[in-house]
Amino acid sequence: MKGSCLCKEIVYEIDSLDMPIMHCHCNTCRKAHSAAYAPTAGVKREHFRWLKGQEFLASYESSPGKLRHFCKLCGSHLMAERAGQPHVIVRVATLDEDPGQTAKAHIWVSHDAPWLSPEGAERYDQWPEPGA
Repeated sequence: MKGSCLCKEIVYEIDSLDMPIMHCHCNTCRKAHSAAYAPTAGVKREHFRWLKGQEFLASYESSPGKLRHFCKLCGSHLMAERAGQPHVIVRVATLDEDPGQTAKAHIWVSHDAPWLSPEGAERYDQWPEPGA
């Protein structure tokens, strides 16, 4: 499966998701992705490859020993890693193909921001018409 950043300058490929998809609600994922949670999954290092655009990668150490890798052109977060772990953490929303599975769990919900909860909010297939 291939994945990419928003501007398509960086492309990666994975052989499989080796761990379940988890929606991470931790404060650092919320801030890094500007979203209520970040869909993530572990991929063994040997199953992950950068195909294009590594010169556009930037990294940020968001907590001791954890590097988050993102595109320095468009800002898309693509993966994170901790040295010494046998896997990397892929940001599943950057996949360009259906991984054939859905999330198994929401994690770090103790960090939830109540103003981001979708409970009771209206849903639209597209941008709503004015006054909707």
